[in-house]
Amino acid sequence: MAAGRPREFDIKQALERAVEIFRQKGYEGASLSDLTEAMKINRSSFYATFGSKENLFHMALDFYISEEPIQASVAALNEPTARLVIEKLLRATADSVLNPNYSPGCLTIKGALTDSKESDPIKQSLTDLRIQTEKALSTRLEQAKKDGDLPKHADPVALARYVATLVYGMTVQAVNGANREDLEEMITIAMFALSAYK
Repeated sequence: MAAGRPREFDIKQALERAVEIFRQKGYEGASLSDLTEAMKINRSSFYATFGSKENLFHMALDFYISEEPIQASVAALNEPTARLVIEKLLRATADSVLNPNYSPGCLTIKGALTDSKESDPIKQSLTDLRIQTEKALSTRLEQAKKDGDLPKHADPVALARYVATLVYGMTVQAVNGANREDLEEMITIAMFALSAYK
């Protein structure tokens, strides 16, 4: 049996370039021409490898989530105190939204901000991912409260929502041109506010 024709492109590089296009233009705004041109592949290779734009987006999202800045956000949940969890999460977010390999922002926020039939499944996937992330933080903060690391009156769900709002706001600020110093000032203010949460 003859061996299949070897792939003529690096799939990791192709996904990295797809992430950048989706970060720049969102799912709906990224045309097939935008994607194939950036990924340096023709349409037949695109369909043979990825099947569809939606499949490509899910593969690109998986690739994006596996990268170091996003994994640092996940690892932040393992910090020993609630304060460190939140601080590490915010710093990892700053690393991610200002990642020099991509345009400013976050794929999970910028990926599907429009509301059309075409982007509904993508929008729902990204919404589910953000909700899961917030729930994971809420669960970790609930444990911190049980451990006496947060005050008895603390509301882990509300606190997780507050931190998530900061994370999403950092994405918007990065898109608006904020630099690392600007985001560090936000983190400093957030940590000061947390100190007053007693």
